[in-house]
Amino acid sequence: MTALKGKVVLVVGVANADSIAAGCAQACSDAGAEVVVTYVNDTAKPYVQPVADTVGAKLFLPLDVEVSGEMEAVFDAVRDRWGKLDTVVHSIAYCPASDLHGRVTDCSAKGFAQAMDVSVHSLIRMARLAEPLMTNGGTILTMTYYGGEKVVDHYNIMGPVKAALEGTMRALAVESGPKNIRVNAISPGPLQTRAGSGIAHFDTLINAARLRAPGQCLITVADVGNVAVMLASDGARSISGDIAYVDGGLHVRA
Repeated sequence: MTALKGKVVLVVGVANADSIAAGCAQACSDAGAEVVVTYVNDTAKPYVQPVADTVGAKLFLPLDVEVSGEMEAVFDAVRDRWGKLDTVVHSIAYCPASDLHGRVTDCSAKGFAQAMDVSVHSLIRMARLAEPLMTNGGTILTMTYYGGEKVVDHYNIMGPVKAALEGTMRALAVESGPKNIRVNAISPGPLQTRAGSGIAHFDTLINAARLRAPGQCLITVADVGNVAVMLASDGARSISGDIAYVDGGLHVRA
């Protein structure tokens, strides 16, 4: 595949080889892109390093969106090396466990603010930093979930957070459109990832998804990566402000 040949892609949110972001990084690399991979801290680095090596990451940099200056340093490094950026894959979300596992009614102000900052406002900040580097247009992708549209048992406060993320994505798409920057969200079905395993009763959610999806099978991170490549390619130049479901049709079931 050469759909992304000559393009520079920044992938944020790789936790390990099984993460959605890793699937996106691999697919973009396979499609010919120059890939930049980030890791959240030194503890996470050994788990992310194999992914960076496998995809041939041209830059491998630390990025904790809660640490002042780290995000700016990543975009500066991209600018210094290529002078441009074509695609950002934003695949990060976080909520303190005590708030994630409780009722929305009981969510603390601090937990809500942190979840919104890491999961949503970080997308706004990345869009702001990416804009001057996307001189010939570009693509910004973020990861959402069906729990942002309907109430999914045990997804709790992350439902409202994902709803905010989707609304933010649409607003960014409108604001960035005149500069030929497209902003979309990908909505994967349940996956066996480390992030997913933090949700209470996740095994039940996985099994229900397998049985209810029209194809009665689960998706893979490679499936998500392939859709990311499609949306980042020039062939998707007319798609913006949209949500691409990668769930085997699960979202059409009542």
